[in-house]
Amino acid sequence: MELFSADDLQAILLTLKLATVVTCVLIIIGTPLAWWLVNTQSRWKSFVSALVALPLVLPPSVIGFYLLLAMAPDGPIGRFTTHLGLGTLAFTFPGLVLASVVYSLPFVVQPIHNAIDALGKRPLEVAATLRAGPWDTFFNVVLPLAAPGFITAAVLGFAHTVGEFGVVLMIGGNIPGVTRVVSVQIYDHVEALDYGRAHMLSLTMIIFSLLVLAALYSIGKPSAHKLNRY
Repeated sequence: MELFSADDLQAILLTLKLATVVTCVLIIIGTPLAWWLVNTQSRWKSFVSALVALPLVLPPSVIGFYLLLAMAPDGPIGRFTTHLGLGTLAFTFPGLVLASVVYSLPFVVQPIHNAIDALGKRPLEVAATLRAGPWDTFFNVVLPLAAPGFITAAVLGFAHTVGEFGVVLMIGGNIPGVTRVVSVQIYDHVEALDYGRAHMLSLTMIIFSLLVLAALYSIGKPSAHKLNRY
């Protein structure tokens, strides 16, 4: 028996594409959000923090259900995307990306938040005395010092997206080449009693998860020597 069928390979490639796109989007929107949460004194901080962490405690089917309603033609997201001429996002790859971003948000925001918070104010104050602008300070001071946090966030966001099932099934369904990812493909194999192929894909996911965790634990924290440079 061949290692993977054509459908398995298609699901693997689609999963990698989804996880890559979602991770990039999460880093782009998660960085300013984490920065705001670290530095703001707003009374909304607790509410926004709870909102970001909500996917950690909610069942994926609950998140998927309400996102599905929001993406319906008469839902707020559906009306907006229809007004833009994009149609509805349910059961499409962009819809899958949006749902995955919502579901994986805390796995990216929290590591970045912790990394920025651990830096303290001193590096930023030193940069300000040297007349460094906000972008200069971020790219030359914050980003190098908080790099382990950003790497952790990217790894967790990617891995968590790869392992999604409930949200993926609710929003994407099971359309080959469009929304059928590895977790759904395993479910299909089990339903068809094809345990050999389900075992092969599941074993691949286990090996992948072990490699991700090993990489994650090998990421070090910012060293005292590095922090003292500032």
